[in-house]
Amino acid sequence: MAHVLMLDSGVGGLSVLDDVRALLPAIDITYVADNAGFPYGTKTEMEVATRVCALLGRLTERLRPDLLVIACNTASTIALAHARAVLDVPVVGTVPAIKPAAERSISRVIGVLGTHATVRQPYVDRLSAQHAGDCTVLRYGSARLVELAEAYLRGAAVSAADVAPELAALHDQPGGERIDQIVLACTHFPLLLSQLQAAAPGIGFVDGGPGIARRVAVLLAQNGQAGNGRGRALFTGPMAEPEIEVDLLRGALHRYGLELEHP
Repeated sequence: MAHVLMLDSGVGGLSVLDDVRALLPAIDITYVADNAGFPYGTKTEMEVATRVCALLGRLTERLRPDLLVIACNTASTIALAHARAVLDVPVVGTVPAIKPAAERSISRVIGVLGTHATVRQPYVDRLSAQHAGDCTVLRYGSARLVELAEAYLRGAAVSAADVAPELAALHDQPGGERIDQIVLACTHFPLLLSQLQAAAPGIGFVDGGPGIARRVAVLLAQNGQAGNGRGRALFTGPMAEPEIEVDLLRGALHRYGLELEHP
């Protein structure tokens, strides 16, 4: 029976969970939202690396998963190597899907939309050089989209007009009018895919969720076919929302096959 632990600072990692669950419906998943450390995208590299590695260490000791998924681009680009060095279970990270975006681009101009912490990482430079060397790669860090995704999952209305200014920050850069593919380099952002598509018709949006799911399947091998398909969600800090919003969140988590165990 396979047990996978997934970590994000909030609910963004649910977009990754959706892809993993679609490919491996039998595995048991514990989804951990580190709301006590939310958001990661505005923290320093040292803060993120220290927090993520310490938290994963405690969770691994307590929950004994077979595999860990860091379902957060910011945490992965900063802390993935550290986590793999100190933990004795396989760790799958989430990295910007620059390679598939470059493979699909006709104009050879792609955008990378992530958090402030992700888009400034040297890792993004390396991915761009390796997989999009003949492309112009434009970047923008958006904390606003993270907030909108969190609110949307809790039942708030989010429209194309709400996300349009974040896309404009890419398109308004020199050469941005030629962007034909945008990398959603934050796991929160696919939760707003329909709004993003409505705000930018004709643009392709690419995220790393399907690739992560395939990697998890390879590492689990036959164990990935065994289990009861159970899912639970844990939060690292108290729920600050009013009770009505907690109920909405509980309902949203249930749609992803998760039972809220905290509070």
